[in-house]
Amino acid sequence: MARFGFGTGSGLFGWRRVSRPVDFVVALGLLGFLALAGAILQYRLGPARELVGAAQAIDGDSLRLLGEELRLEGIDAPEYRQSCAEAGGRPVACGQAARRALQAMLARGLVHCEIGKADRYGRGLARCRQGDIDINAALVREGHAVAYGAYRAEEDAAREAGRGLWALRFERPEAWRRAHPR
Repeated sequence: MARFGFGTGSGLFGWRRVSRPVDFVVALGLLGFLALAGAILQYRLGPARELVGAAQAIDGDSLRLLGEELRLEGIDAPEYRQSCAEAGGRPVACGQAARRALQAMLARGLVHCEIGKADRYGRGLARCRQGDIDINAALVREGHAVAYGAYRAEEDAAREAGRGLWALRFERPEAWRRAHPR
């Protein structure tokens, strides 16, 4: 039985006769490994895709666009039931205020969201724009959300100016969720 492999020997297109079946099995295994690695990377990273349309706020950092629930990447807004406090101690429904702020931005027109990977709940992590406005950055810059892996400069500016959450006493949303499990 003749065996063939790629090499520098003679033959059409550089193919030469392989004398050992081990060479063939090793080459096949290497190709299989590369195919598997590529599939895993594509699954984990996910191809970026874009959705465009009218959107509705679910809470301060998630929205529904074309029937799909998306989480705004790089930010964390107070949970809908979360309360904050003014300097005098009066409670403020900051979670509801964050949702209203996102809804006001979404109401201005079509939203363009680029979706990369998914979060642990299967929601697409998105960076969204409304016209020329980066919605994720604007929510942090206006103090309706905090930086969560991105947008540190916007958070610093909001804190310095005392905007939104930074004018209140508040617990970071991540800490609030740990203290108030569903």
